Amino acid sequence: MPLFRVIDLRSGTIEPENLVDARSPEDAALQALGEKGVRGGQNRNRLICRVYWSQDGQTNMVRLYRAL
Repeated sequence: MPLFRVIDLRSGTIEPENLVDARSPEDAALQALGEKGVRGGQNRNRLICRVYWSQDGQTNMVRLYRAL
């Protein structure tokens, strides 16, 4: 399983990152923050975290939002 870095963005100050072994970025957010995130959406009020991981020498990132 890949190692994901989860950056908590739920408060005004950015929380330190959490390192999590997970199957997907969504699973990593659930393990690290206890909240399920979904991809897509542009409402910054619903933004909960950014998740980073490396694959084949490239760093990837996805933003996860609270579900409606």
